[in-house]
Amino acid sequence: MVIFLGTLMIWIMFPTNTYRIIWSPKIKAKVNKTTYLGTQASNILIYIFPMLVIATLGSLYLHLGKKLNYVDKNETARDVNKLTRWKKPLVVRSPLGIVSCIELSFLIMFIVHFVWCVSNYLRNGLAAITPQSASEEGLNLWQAKLEDTGLRFGLIGNIYLAFLFFPVTRGSTVLPLFGLTSESSIKYHIWVGHAVLTSLTVHGLCYITAWAASNDISKVIKWGQQHASNVAGELSLLAGLILWATTYSGIRRKCFELFFCTHHLYILFMVFFVLHVGIGHLSIMLPGFYLFMIDRFLRFLQSRQKVRLLSARTLSCDTVELNFAKCPSLSYNPTSILFVNVPGISKMQWHPFTITSNNNLEPEKLSVVIRCEGSWSKKLHHMLSSSSNLDRLEASIEGPYGPTSTDFLRHDTLLMVSGGSGITPFISIIREYVLSDSANSKRKTPQILLVCAFKTTSDLDMLDLLVPISGSQFQIFNMQLQIEAYVTREKLQPTTREQHKSRIIWFKPNSTDSPMSPILGTNNFLWLGTIISSSFIIYLIIIGLINRYYIYPIDHNTGHIFPSSGKGAFNVLVICIAIAVTASSAVLWNKKHNSKQIQNLEVVTPQGSPAGSLSCNAERELESLPQQSIVQATNVHYGERPNLKKIIADIEGSSIGVLVSGPKSLRHDVAKICASASVENLHFESISFSW
Repeated sequence: MVIFLGTLMIWIMFPTNTYRIIWSPKIKAKVNKTTYLGTQASNILIYIFPMLVIATLGSLYLHLGKKLNYVDKNETARDVNKLTRWKKPLVVRSPLGIVSCIELSFLIMFIVHFVWCVSNYLRNGLAAITPQSASEEGLNLWQAKLEDTGLRFGLIGNIYLAFLFFPVTRGSTVLPLFGLTSESSIKYHIWVGHAVLTSLTVHGLCYITAWAASNDISKVIKWGQQHASNVAGELSLLAGLILWATTYSGIRRKCFELFFCTHHLYILFMVFFVLHVGIGHLSIMLPGFYLFMIDRFLRFLQSRQKVRLLSARTLSCDTVELNFAKCPSLSYNPTSILFVNVPGISKMQWHPFTITSNNNLEPEKLSVVIRCEGSWSKKLHHMLSSSSNLDRLEASIEGPYGPTSTDFLRHDTLLMVSGGSGITPFISIIREYVLSDSANSKRKTPQILLVCAFKTTSDLDMLDLLVPISGSQFQIFNMQLQIEAYVTREKLQPTTREQHKSRIIWFKPNSTDSPMSPILGTNNFLWLGTIISSSFIIYLIIIGLINRYYIYPIDHNTGHIFPSSGKGAFNVLVICIAIAVTASSAVLWNKKHNSKQIQNLEVVTPQGSPAGSLSCNAERELESLPQQSIVQATNVHYGERPNLKKIIADIEGSSIGVLVSGPKSLRHDVAKICASASVENLHFESISFSW
């Protein structure tokens, strides 16, 4: 926290004359004397080092917290999370959506800092421009001020670029320190992305307008050596604008592959940005990008592995459940997500799906549920439902990702409100606290009320997913579950309804496939902290040796001989090499350790597979004891929508957890009710993956 507050102070003081004229020169005079790091030593000390220390300490903190949670996970008496009140919805309005107190605080700080930077930069910069100084550069006064305005907006864009990559670092060790996850922080990435590209667009337009007005448009094709390279900046901005245009929700949803491909233009954007700003300003945004590169490389290594798919279950409501084999050492919490790629449908598309299995009850299996709502999911459903001889489905995964801990047990009552496929995040929670073997029957569990809204009667088949395929080995104890299901588009209950049946496909094991295992082993946070720290040390050693024995003897820390853009590109290259070496070594070490466990993991024919064959298809009625209990616990209401205000007002408990997942309108309605409630025992949480 001390380091974080110190870093915030630097960001606040950065646009002021106090920092530029007093602090920065003194720091550089003392730190840049080193013959090993040269003129970039102060930038490494001020911008890069503090954030990497926070990320490393965060890894250690999460590792210790994970161990403590493992010891205390069955304890029922827990203190209320200090962040609970901060998570209460405060603003429910488009385009921001549901904004909690902590999110509103970040947003206000972001806006205040933006205004602070603009006002300080423009006031200090424009005040220094006089008619005489403008004429010395061959410009009119307004042209000189326009160029300076462009420069200041470029600096602002560089500052916010430093925050752009933190929310999309899925395995982040920084976000959990604020009670955040990557999937819940995508909105921050969107907000910051708009601010970055708006600032950089203004930056580019100001310069181009000033050059055109002064008949010096040839600067557009100038590639500077010591100063900013204009061509590189223009190419970077062009890549960013194309990427920006395809983030429009209509394009992203209808043309996902276009969105996916153009979003990888961030690589070109960053390459030309480095060549444009050089080593000096690169250090400002480097920490966030550094952590993102580590996460992205680990994801790349994990995605190369083909995972073993045990079975698939298709329901009549156009829903698919995929069941993967996994090592018992791979653990995850309820509401976690998994990114899935099926090369047979698309080699480029990766889609996030909620994990519905329970880590404790199903230690050797991981399940995700996919509702057919897009072209990719429809192709998958057609492939599974139409083929009668499908004995293998090739798939790759990234993840799982999710909250580092869950504290649902601290509530007396859990109210879960879902709409359509929004029920999927709650399946793992219900399996955790309702379906259990006798070993856990003495555990105190909250009373659970599931309120789910569906469009048609066939969608009620989604409730079948509450019970795993091997449902006979589970039982519902103490009947702590009540389900209120609403069918909104049918006013009357059908007089006849076909018996619920699910089609199950068992896949043959393949020698090229392996069970899912943790990419960095069971001590993943500890390994991640090791990768962050060791790669940074390797980077410092390589850069230090090159500076000491090659650069320093030539320029003696003047920084005027070697191109700034070239030094920046070389620094990024060394960082990539250091990350690749350390991350690959960590993955190979853990893979060697996990290979023994994988070899000992026998692929047992799941219960219920016909004749013990893993390669045949079957249709079976889910008539196990848990399924009958779930039917008995369900009340179906036709032709009406749930009265959420009344339901929330009537629910009882000293601590009530209100979880909502589904369409935006549903999430907003529940958030408004909880925000207006005067009682303190409501603890709201919205689960959304609609990026």
